[in-house]
Amino acid sequence: MRRRGNTRAQRRLLRGLVGWLLGSRRRMLGALLLATVGGSGWYAHEVYVARPQMAWMGVPQETRRDLSHLTAHVLRNPGFMLSYSEWKGSPLWVTYKLFRPEKPHPVGKRPPFRPDWRTLRHVTSDDYTGSGYDRGHMAPNYAIALLYGRRAQEATFLMSNIAPQCHRLNSKWWQRLESAAIDHFTRHFREIWVVTGPVWDEKPRYLKRAWIDIPDAFYKIFVGIDIAGRPHALAFMVPQTVRGFEPLSKYLTTIDAIEARTGLDFFWRLPDAQEARLEREAATGAFHLRAVDRLPSRY
Repeated sequence: MRRRGNTRAQRRLLRGLVGWLLGSRRRMLGALLLATVGGSGWYAHEVYVARPQMAWMGVPQETRRDLSHLTAHVLRNPGFMLSYSEWKGSPLWVTYKLFRPEKPHPVGKRPPFRPDWRTLRHVTSDDYTGSGYDRGHMAPNYAIALLYGRRAQEATFLMSNIAPQCHRLNSKWWQRLESAAIDHFTRHFREIWVVTGPVWDEKPRYLKRAWIDIPDAFYKIFVGIDIAGRPHALAFMVPQTVRGFEPLSKYLTTIDAIEARTGLDFFWRLPDAQEARLEREAATGAFHLRAVDRLPSRY
């Protein structure tokens, strides 16, 4: 009888174990299904809702099949969005919107530079130390802080928003253009969409202490939307070798020329005829460029 009792107990234990395993399997499958559906929902929201809201007429597209483009991934921040190239160690493009704020945010003390945990290569501020290059902001510290607040300002100091710039470019010519944009260009438009980033040639050069490719030039594209909703384009491409005091107009270019140098496709959601017209335009009159062409630098 003891043996029979043991057998019954063993059967009950076996049935319980099988039931638990089947239940666990169902729970695991349910969790996996939930994670899959949730992940798909997040991705769909990210690609079709969140990102398009932070770019004008389409999120810029990488068209080259090289490692600089294939390793790029989009990162959203408060006030701006970028595509970071793990191969280059810098963003390929950064986009943000400028406007005249009714209630500007106070611009506080400059935050420290920080690595971006979302990148595979954790570039640090120390990687630039002793390199001879500045930590050049792509999304500007001052304008982003003024329009979007402290958290957005702190995000501009993430190293994913930084590229190597010669000091004269960073502190003079580039700073002059950024000041002209927020203080002057915004007076003439309802809003201005900006896309900016580095330009590299075919022969890479790297910082002394890190695998960070040094750009040969930088571009900045402005699309101003007037009160009637019409877009006007103004684009610049400036080499690292500037002295800093040159007229801003010296480095005027077209969006077409920037696309040819970078392999990026901007504003692809526009109708073809309108895109072609905008991308060969240099609307210096609409932006009143002459008024700030020789604007002195702050430093």
